[in-house]
Amino acid sequence: MEPRESWAALAAGGIAGVFVDLILFPLDTVKTRLQSPQGFRKAGGFRGIYAGVPSTAIGSFPNAAAFFITYENVKSVLHHDSTSYLTPVTHMVAASLGEVVACLIRVPSEVVKQRAQVSPSAGTFRILSHTLYHEGIQGLYRGYKSTVLREIPFSLVQFPLWEFLKDLWSWKQGHVVDSWQSAVCGAFAGGFAAAVTTPLDVAKTRIMLAKAGSTTASGNVLAALGGIWRTQGLSGLQARPLAVPCWTRSAPQEGLSMCSSSRSGSVGLFTAKLAFGCYAEDVDPSLQEMLASQDDADPDQRSQHDATHHSNGDDPHGGTVLSTPKRL
Repeated sequence: MEPRESWAALAAGGIAGVFVDLILFPLDTVKTRLQSPQGFRKAGGFRGIYAGVPSTAIGSFPNAAAFFITYENVKSVLHHDSTSYLTPVTHMVAASLGEVVACLIRVPSEVVKQRAQVSPSAGTFRILSHTLYHEGIQGLYRGYKSTVLREIPFSLVQFPLWEFLKDLWSWKQGHVVDSWQSAVCGAFAGGFAAAVTTPLDVAKTRIMLAKAGSTTASGNVLAALGGIWRTQGLSGLQARPLAVPCWTRSAPQEGLSMCSSSRSGSVGLFTAKLAFGCYAEDVDPSLQEMLASQDDADPDQRSQHDATHHSNGDDPHGGTVLSTPKRL
């Protein structure tokens, strides 16, 4: 990846992360309180719906930027030596490494944010100070393993599905998908990934909110899942509002790296890419070749083709591919 593209991915990812996290913060608060061990009402209900937002505001940009710069660079490196059949694997590896790096920034921000969300009367700075005083730096990274174990499966489902849907839509309509179409693909992929990984998300929340020294606070994901299953059953493992199938880190936070999750938005990402003049979207290499071949066609053949369609009253482009991916 060229330096200009790297900076574009960095800025686009960061802007997307801030955009989607702040807009959807109230829904994230509701989700956290539903997943908390004390229950939705005791955790604050609908009071203080923006509790913890300073932590998100500070952490969103570097978190999303770290993910996207890692994702784009790894994907760029692996694409050079991969065939179209290995493209989904490339996206999986790139997304997984992106999550591992991003979680180094995300987890401290997430710990402070979630504790503030279930204690709306306490300020963000007070919670940060309390955590550092009683648990040290380790307290800010409590739940790192559970977060990675949640984010990697999320990305393994979300990003290959997102890329596949974009390629399929591009092939069906004969040209590269527009930003809004990519966002729609991302919303579907993120929603599906969120539904699949909700139990891991609940376990992550319980680990981050658990009292220091407790069994759950040790970070054992299987133990946390087992405890939830014994006390609350299946409903406890699916404690997520139906309106919050977020992604992320998208992408998608997810184009916004668009939320339909979390983490991570598609409208924001593509708005940023628009400003930085990046290509609309990456497309499968075989599709890129098909797109480019149209531009290389003999001019006489194309003129004859267009004239034929004009005589029939049809659109001369007739749904065929006419150009390579254009810059936004």
